[in-house]
Amino acid sequence: MCSTMRRELLRFLLVGGFCTLLQYAVLVAGVELLHLDAVVASTSGFLASAVVNYLLNRRFTWASTAAHAVAVRRFLIVLAIGLALNVLGMRLLHGYLHWHYVLSQVLTTMVTVSWNFAGHRHWTFAPAGGAK
Repeated sequence: MCSTMRRELLRFLLVGGFCTLLQYAVLVAGVELLHLDAVVASTSGFLASAVVNYLLNRRFTWASTAAHAVAVRRFLIVLAIGLALNVLGMRLLHGYLHWHYVLSQVLTTMVTVSWNFAGHRHWTFAPAGGAK
């Protein structure tokens, strides 16, 4: 792994860690305090962290110069696929297999983090004129 990719991955994980904490806070508060279904609470947390994720990754992780009109559209596509992975993971692990909702979310997060890093690095925030 080249030093640029290592730096980007480290920054992505810092931003993602903050956004994941936000998602988990919404998840746990939704389940424990509001008595929401875990998939609904997880989805709410995922969406709540999306705006913060976009802004921090655009500026801090990749220092992207891509036009917002292009980057936001791409971000929303990567986000939609990540959200689908999140919902499917939570439905499978928590809804069907009845695993604890936090364990289900941790495993689901591992999948979505991988997808998000690749999608955002190579497409959403890639330099104009091509992917990395």
